[in-house]
Amino acid sequence: MRFWILCLAMVMSVMMTMTAQAAAYLDKTPRIGVISAFEPEWQALIGRLKDAQSYSLNGMKFVTGTLEDKPVVLTMSSMSMVNAAMNTQLLIDRFHVERIVFSGIAGGIDPSLKIGDVVVPARWAQSLETIMGRKTATGFVKPDWLTWAPDGMEAYGMIIPNSVVVGSAKHAPAPKVWFEADPAMLAVAAKLEQTELAHCTADGRCLDHRPQLHVGGDAVSSPAFVDNADYRDYLHRAFNARVADMESAAVGQVAFANDVPFIVFRSLSDLAGGDEHANQMATFMALASENSATVVCRFIRALPAQ
Repeated sequence: MRFWILCLAMVMSVMMTMTAQAAAYLDKTPRIGVISAFEPEWQALIGRLKDAQSYSLNGMKFVTGTLEDKPVVLTMSSMSMVNAAMNTQLLIDRFHVERIVFSGIAGGIDPSLKIGDVVVPARWAQSLETIMGRKTATGFVKPDWLTWAPDGMEAYGMIIPNSVVVGSAKHAPAPKVWFEADPAMLAVAAKLEQTELAHCTADGRCLDHRPQLHVGGDAVSSPAFVDNADYRDYLHRAFNARVADMESAAVGQVAFANDVPFIVFRSLSDLAGGDEHANQMATFMALASENSATVVCRFIRALPAQ
């Protein structure tokens, strides 16, 4: 009996040690976590990093160094809400991240915005966190017992907006639709002066306007790539969304759950179905990635030390 108790104690000790090791920081320097979703966004940032040191976790690359003389750790979330949530949590767990900055591209929802513009929304919602409503004689409805679903938000046919229940060490679990960017970081972004952003691609295809920086407003994320004019109009009406992407609200939810301040910079690569002829992401994603990275670097330079 004592032998088995001893064995059990040894196994538990090993498991506790492994858990402690799994949770240990790979780098203890307080840093800004800078996330992008996929390769063009990554390439716009990684070449600007100094004193780079790479780590690999779960097949993902994490690179520490300095950006604009600030200690940072760069990583790619990969595309999609699940990847973004999973890899943001991994970043927080394994590096001493004090703030999170996302840099990437998006589809433009607000008709006043143009390709190449950089948008820094004040808050993010998950537009496809939804209820597929039951069809009745008076329209599509949600179950009566779904009391945490927000009232008053316009539905898209049977697709009825819903909230998520989430908490943190500082907040009791409660329904949330919106995940707010950090007010202090948003204030720094609002003070950035307009600067010249790229308006021509490397192969000479140029926009007929000069891209601008826009700070504030609402935005949405979902697992769906939006390239539909009707649904684009709906997102603008129902959520007052300025842009749509596939990661930022998930990053915001993980940041909220971990009490880590976050902010997102998104440059328009296309108009999410509002383009005159065809979707233009393939043409302008490198230009948009560069514009977002340019503003992010200016923002990090302006950030006060933590």
